[in-house]
Amino acid sequence: MTETRQPIGGIGVPAYWQDAKEELMKRDRIMRKLIPQFGDMHLIGRGEPFTTLARSIVGQQISVKAADAVWQRFLESCPKCTPAQVLKAGPEKLASCGLSKRKAEYVIDLADHFKAKRVHADKWTEMEDEEVISELIQIRGIGRWTAEMFLIFNLLRPNVLPLDDVGLLKGISVNYFSNEPVSRSDAREVAANWEPWRTVATWYLWRSLDAAPVVY
Repeated sequence: MTETRQPIGGIGVPAYWQDAKEELMKRDRIMRKLIPQFGDMHLIGRGEPFTTLARSIVGQQISVKAADAVWQRFLESCPKCTPAQVLKAGPEKLASCGLSKRKAEYVIDLADHFKAKRVHADKWTEMEDEEVISELIQIRGIGRWTAEMFLIFNLLRPNVLPLDDVGLLKGISVNYFSNEPVSRSDAREVAANWEPWRTVATWYLWRSLDAAPVVY
């Protein structure tokens, strides 16, 4: 999924964003230099949960261009992108869109979880981060990293620290450790100073590596 950019005050700006920026700049000398470089850019939320997760599965381990092409073909077969429509299409039709056999099975499993209400998407906004992650990782093809990206981009959770994210570790390495390799333990230690705004600090570290939109 591709994140777009939008000025502060526009539709979709997380309610906590300005407070988080101010607190991070007070506490963290790196953030104090980094955040002003990106002006009014901010995290943009993504829409419907099922569509968000289906697209994340489609895009796994392939280029952004390839993922976009497969996704467009997928939408031609399932224009409403509902669980019922995906289940009706079946694995063969999904595979004809360019999905691997395994990914087709993953998307079917996702649809089955939603249709059978084995996940509680209508309650995710009220649930704790780890509760949402626990539900999501029961779905085939969704690991912790994908679940954390969902928390960030769909639920706009303010305090997610995706320690499996290559971009986060690279951003910490470049900005805090003069390009020296960084362990998960190092990352956790640096991020302790960002609480409860670890999502926001992570987003700015992504920006520091590449001012182009984050791909999810």
